[in-house]
Amino acid sequence: MSDTLQTHSIFAGYLFAIGATAIWSGNFIVARGLSDSIPPVSLAFYRWMVAVVVFTPFAIKNIIQEWTIIKKHIGYFSITSFLGITTFNTLIYFAGHTTTAMNLSLIAISFPIFIIIFSRFLYNELITIKKGIGIVLVLVGVLFLITKGEIATILNISFTIGDLWMLIASIIFAVYSLFLKNKPDGLSIKALQLSTFILGLFFLLPFFIYEQTTVSQSFLNQTTIPAILYVGIFASLCAFVLWNKSIVMLGPSKAGMVYYTLPLFSGFLGYLFLHETISMIHFFSMALIFSGIVTTNHESKTVK
Repeated sequence: MSDTLQTHSIFAGYLFAIGATAIWSGNFIVARGLSDSIPPVSLAFYRWMVAVVVFTPFAIKNIIQEWTIIKKHIGYFSITSFLGITTFNTLIYFAGHTTTAMNLSLIAISFPIFIIIFSRFLYNELITIKKGIGIVLVLVGVLFLITKGEIATILNISFTIGDLWMLIASIIFAVYSLFLKNKPDGLSIKALQLSTFILGLFFLLPFFIYEQTTVSQSFLNQTTIPAILYVGIFASLCAFVLWNKSIVMLGPSKAGMVYYTLPLFSGFLGYLFLHETISMIHFFSMALIFSGIVTTNHESKTVK
């Protein structure tokens, strides 16, 4: 009976992880699909405003109980919020103006490699031969993708600016993830999330006001409002809950491997809703990136 329950738990864990990843892939579809309908800062601002409103009833008690910790580490929360909330997702929406949803998701999954690189310099963690091979594979895959298969064009800086914005966003997300690994003791996940949501929204406010002063019409309509609700409720809250459950049931390593299917979902949704084409370049880049990530993860499992 215990084996049966364990099997069901593992199966449910994978379903939760797949559900979270599928929902997150929709964020890239929104970034691309609404590129002509709403400015990137406004989309990010409305997203986090919805997330704060929806998430507050679930986490306000944690904020009150842990307020002393939050106030003591306000510098940590400010940096984390600015990186993960204010900057990271806004850059995704900027990138969506000039590149495809498939490219966004493929470059997005390269962030674990940047974590390994930064950990080498910040925490003096060794980069072994297998990790080195994995890093090279991922970087070549990303370069192959953003140069559209002609890596020589990197010498002329002639690739899509949206791909570069997404690459910068992935680097920022890697730094943000390193900050999350060192969250203050005694701080719950709910308090961490809601406090960073609120602070990130606060940091976005001046950019939002500036953007609003430069446009002459309202961008809230029957097309953009459902999309904003989707990224605010599902991509920011529901996916977070599903992902946390998958971590508990599977562990971070197994759940993390499911996250790397993100381009599969984004590619399918982009083809279905945005009529984006999927070429051999995408498959080749995906193979390189997946191979690199699996190589680095296999090394970490061996060490443990």
